[in-house]
Amino acid sequence: MSAARPSIIIRTALIAVALGAAFFPFPQAWVERFYSRDVYLLIERHVTPLSNAAPWALFDVLIVCGLFLLIVGWTVGLTRVGRTRRVRRVPALLFTTAAVCAAVYLVFLGMWGLNYRRVPLIDKLQYEPGLITPGAQRALVSEAASALNALYAARESAEYPAIGRVPDSLARAFVDVQRELGVRYPAQPGVPKHTILQPYFSRAAVDGMTDPFLLETLVDDQLLPYERPFVIAHEWAHLAGYADESEANFIGWLTCLRSDAADQYSGWQFLYEQGLIGLTAADRTAADRMLAPGPRQDLIAVRSRVLRGLSPWMQQTGWRIYDHYLKANNVAAGIGSYDAVIRLVLGTRFGPDWRPLIKSDPMGEQAAHPASDRLRGPLS
Repeated sequence: MSAARPSIIIRTALIAVALGAAFFPFPQAWVERFYSRDVYLLIERHVTPLSNAAPWALFDVLIVCGLFLLIVGWTVGLTRVGRTRRVRRVPALLFTTAAVCAAVYLVFLGMWGLNYRRVPLIDKLQYEPGLITPGAQRALVSEAASALNALYAARESAEYPAIGRVPDSLARAFVDVQRELGVRYPAQPGVPKHTILQPYFSRAAVDGMTDPFLLETLVDDQLLPYERPFVIAHEWAHLAGYADESEANFIGWLTCLRSDAADQYSGWQFLYEQGLIGLTAADRTAADRMLAPGPRQDLIAVRSRVLRGLSPWMQQTGWRIYDHYLKANNVAAGIGSYDAVIRLVLGTRFGPDWRPLIKSDPMGEQAAHPASDRLRGPLS
């Protein structure tokens, strides 16, 4: 057997396994029991604290090193042979590149990506689609507006932590929400970090992302202080293994509500804007009239911040790519899953203080909640 033969077999095997992993229908119950609630959280509780110790985003290092190795590999592969043989080298280089991409994809699945295949959150909550009505949505927006008006004074006096430090109150709330959802070993919060992807974030209107390899939290450093708590909590929800965007929004909102008043303001501001989606023009006008001048100016400032560096072409291209990415990972709604958080909030039954009520999970374990919690709709 020639020396090249084992290498070809290994590369072929990597590509085959990756294709199988991409298209094989993993049983959701298996992923939930053995990966998302067990293996993944064990990985996260060890990897995130290590990533937190680095003062910079390790994901940036991965990007730079990956691009460097890709360029060097192709350059060496094409220059080590004569000019006439370079064209014949291209298929071999493409094959090797595909094998490397396959290996990266398998690492992605093992470190975080399998969470896309877990049991949906609505299957664990006391969720009733019948609770979702236009009237309920209008009432939810009204409640969000009232909360913003009441919490604005706390927002004005708050000293929001800068990027680079874990907000203590928000971190405690993050753990509390996970325990409410029946998680035995809560995920660890990540230190919000700057990233070399900042120019892309600004131009594509991306507020943050979770590093799926080293389990870091990366945020747009142009976020206004009162935006940061929700964005951080949303990314932490991804760290907890909730890959679906509506679920991450739901858990991020609940995390803010369990934190101090300034963080609650951030959560309600997010939900208010999401709640406007799908309302009639008259309802949106009525909702705007409910807001006091302070919260209204904050929303205007957020929209101005987004538009300041926005590139419509880059935004559309970036979100189109992300839409395909989500759909390829079993999120049928694609980027539409962001907006689905309102349906998740309206359809979920809550106890006091917006504590979501859980039913028996898919594994047959009884999810516990305080006996004093009474069943109610979110707007009753």
